[in-house]
Amino acid sequence: MEYRTAGEGETEALGERLGKTLSPGAVVAFTGDLGAGKTAFTRGLARGLGIPGRVTSPTFTIVNEYEGGRLPLFHFDMYRLGGSDELFDIGWEDYLRRGGVCAVEWSETVSDALEGCIRVDIRRGEGENDRIITICEGDGT
Repeated sequence: MEYRTAGEGETEALGERLGKTLSPGAVVAFTGDLGAGKTAFTRGLARGLGIPGRVTSPTFTIVNEYEGGRLPLFHFDMYRLGGSDELFDIGWEDYLRRGGVCAVEWSETVSDALEGCIRVDIRRGEGENDRIITICEGDGT
């Protein structure tokens, strides 16, 4: 499904709508340009999960954990990883077993480990704040 948003607030609102539908163990795999809005979308996911507080990019920590909502949120940034072997080294399977939602930025780095995930691609649109967001569930369609 393709969506168009005009500004960070609309991108977050779309993420919030998705967050309200997610079940334990869901994996949301992001692709898109640098600065396109992956973290903004994840802030919306957190709101949809009922998580209070500030959501920030995990660029330097690999993963940020957020609790206090109906499900925990594990927000990953795979930009600095060399592949899925490193993902398993940081305990990926443990995060999956914890029954939360895993939001994975730069998922193309570890795509072979993300079967059955929800794929969210965020690209810049024509205007400075316009975004084209494609969401594919499970099988990539």
